[in-house]
Order: sequence, then C-alpha cells, then structure tokens
Amino acid sequence: MPERIIKTALVTGSTDGVGRVVANRLARDGMRVLIHGRNRERGESLVAEIKAGGGTAEFLAADFAALAEVRRLAEAVAKTTDRLDLLVNNAGIGSAGPKGTREMSADGYELRFAVNYLAGFLLTYLLLPLLRKSKPARIVNVSSLGQQAIDFTDVMLTHGYSGSCAYCQSKLAQIMFTIDHADELKGTGITVNALHPATYMNTTMVCRAGVTPLSTVEQGADAILNLATGAAVAGRSGLFFNGQQEARADAQAYDVEARARLKRLSLELAGVRSAAA
Repeated sequence: MPERIIKTALVTGSTDGVGRVVANRLARDGMRVLIHGRNRERGESLVAEIKAGGGTAEFLAADFAALAEVRRLAEAVAKTTDRLDLLVNNAGIGSAGPKGTREMSADGYELRFAVNYLAGFLLTYLLLPLLRKSKPARIVNVSSLGQQAIDFTDVMLTHGYSGSCAYCQSKLAQIMFTIDHADELKGTGITVNALHPATYMNTTMVCRAGVTPLSTVEQGADAILNLATGAAVAGRSGLFFNGQQEARADAQAYDVEARARLKRLSLELAGVRSAAA
C-alpha cells in the first residue's frame, strides 16, 4: 500500500483565541500543525495538549512586529517540513493600543498595518515554494467586516490617527491582497480566500477592547475551517466570506488600480523583489 501522506498546516497566531481552536481541530483531524505565536509558554502548552490527544505539532516563535522575525519564521518552517498544505494567516492585533497612541513596528511602519497585513503578506510569499510543492494547497487570510478604504497619501496614518482606522485599513488590505494573489496563483493549484470568521468572538483581543462578546471562538473556527478544509470551496479562490457565507468586501477591494498600488507598496516595504519571489 502507498505510504499515507500527512498534511501540514501553519496557523499563525495560534497560541490563543480562535487560532488555538483551529490548530487543535486540524491536529485532531490528522494534520501536522505548526503552531506560531510570541509566547513560548503558551505555544508549548498547546503542543503538549495536541500531543496528549494523539496529534502532531511543533511550536515556532516569531514577533510579527519585526519583518526580520517573519523571515526567520519562514526559514524555520522550511527546516521543519518539506511540505505545506495549508497556511492560515490568523495572527493580528486589535484596535486598542495604549491610550490610542500611534504605535510603530520595528521596521518603522504603523503597527497594525505591519502586524495584521504586511507580516502575512511577506510570510505568504516566502512560503510559496513549499505550498507549490504540496498542491493542491490553500491559504486562508483571517480578516474582518471592519474595513476602511486605504488613503494612499497617508498609509501609515501620520495624521488624525485612530486605532480603529488603523485596524480596519489593515483588514481591508488583507482582502485586497487575497483577490490580487488569487489572480497570481491561477493554475498553480493554490487557492487563497479571506473571511470575517465571527463578530466579536470571546477572544483576548475583544476583551481588551472592552467589548462584550457576541459569538464564540468555536463559531469562528467553524468558518475558518470551512475555507481551510471544506469540500465546497475546493478550487475556488479570491473570495471573501462573512462566516460561512460568501460576501462582498469594501468597494476598494474590487478597485484594480487600488490593489495595484497596494501591491507595489507592499513589495517595496516587505523587501520582496517581485510577485513571483
């Protein structure tokens, strides 16, 4: 009998919240799961939990506030596995910062744009060789219904900053990247879709913002797993979902010129030479 292939998934931001639930369920369903987060103690705790349930997992640490760490994460993934069947770009930070102040990443970029969008943008390009080897493969970008059109004259929000604006802009950028990347990946066997998993889940991010949860991380995980492993979306790409229903994003997501501007800027900021890198 042919040897059974064990599929591998990387779930960023999976030491807490909805990412933790997704990682657990993927492992329970037989996938090898690469856990990512900043906190090693929480990461190793999740690995132990998965292994206790008979699953396979490893923890890889990286702080997405620094693109150098994103690059190191991609290198660590390549050393850990020779295949990657699923990439879930889930890591992110919410709209609530210290006293609403504008924060910067290690690279000098507005923090929410850097962590919620640019880190995943770079990581995805760096992991494309592994995804191509493992086709059919899927990329899932965990975005939000909270979206705001990008002002390309002030992407880093140096004027009139608000954490809410920064968060919503970063989440729309994820969707714009999803649509663009789907076009790039046509014919490669890799699909990429984005979603708003659920509204105000009972996550640390929501609680820190002082918001009363309206849904659970289990509901959010159901929606993410629908795109990650669901048969109904197999071969479909460049879509945005609200939960498990296909939906429309902000109008700017469908503006070809706006997406092209964002792509050029992102390639430059992330230090990626070309879209084929």
